[in-house]
Amino acid sequence: MYVSQGLVAHPLKKTEILTEIERLIENDVAGSPTSELKWCRKTPDSISDCLRQKHILICPNTASKLLKHMDYSLKVNRKMIAETRHPDRNQQFEIISAMKQYFRWLQEPIITVDSKKKELIGNFKNPGQKWSLNSEQVLTHEFRSQAVGMANPYGIYDLIRNKGFVVVGTSFDTPEFAVESIELWLNHYGFYNYKNVKRLLIMADAGGSNGYRPRLWKYALYNKICCVYNISVTVCHYPTGASKWNPTDHRLFSFITRNWAGEPLRSYEIILNLIRHTKTKKGLEVQAILNDKIYEKGVKINNEQFKRMNMKNHEMLPQWNYTIVPN
Repeated sequence: MYVSQGLVAHPLKKTEILTEIERLIENDVAGSPTSELKWCRKTPDSISDCLRQKHILICPNTASKLLKHMDYSLKVNRKMIAETRHPDRNQQFEIISAMKQYFRWLQEPIITVDSKKKELIGNFKNPGQKWSLNSEQVLTHEFRSQAVGMANPYGIYDLIRNKGFVVVGTSFDTPEFAVESIELWLNHYGFYNYKNVKRLLIMADAGGSNGYRPRLWKYALYNKICCVYNISVTVCHYPTGASKWNPTDHRLFSFITRNWAGEPLRSYEIILNLIRHTKTKKGLEVQAILNDKIYEKGVKINNEQFKRMNMKNHEMLPQWNYTIVPN
């Protein structure tokens, strides 16, 4: 592997090549929220071509081997070619990439958000294996009536600092819960690590509590974040059917799932401790707090309330990209 400078080719270290590839495919990576399986939209040929433009000379075969070394897989790409593929999918990925570069230049925080699947709290079997002298004795059946409660983890991933923040709710996963989780992130993490925050970029899935359709999601951002903290919030949604490209899944939830594999989630304290002890060699650290507030489902925002918001839809794909500013 070589980098060319003029007419002379100089050897380049493998770690330097891997770093360049990571930068190159940063916006083209998807993964499973329950395992470390990842896959990439770029082919080895396109990676080789892009590196050649930077005067780094590696062939497609070498690029393929390096991707495998980085735990990427091509097998799951078949799932991405589906009838639900949105025609504006690639354009939205390009918009998200450009928006991330802009906020990095501004040195303002960039977060991705998502809900993890609900977990029954009690002496129930948790999939996976762990090293121990004896097997954990758990109940044969998982009845809701025998559970201590229900855990609803909402993840917030700091894309710049590689840090996670999980709010474990005990109620419903509503837009209000999602926004108040982001508010908790700001007060417990954001304001301490980003001084004088004026803008916030949020990347979220197209559906769910933080989807682009619920009015309550946008109104709560305006009412609880923009107006209270005088912050402009820009939201970019991942295209419909592309939730696996959300970094919260494969950079946060996948490692949490692996960390608590085989551990019965008998109490909220256990689940919080397991999340807090999730770490990776690349520096991921996770904070976790409990939110036992009761949230109501089906809260509606009327036309008058919605018009009161100071929200500006972007010119490109306005249904997925918008900025909410304080009055």
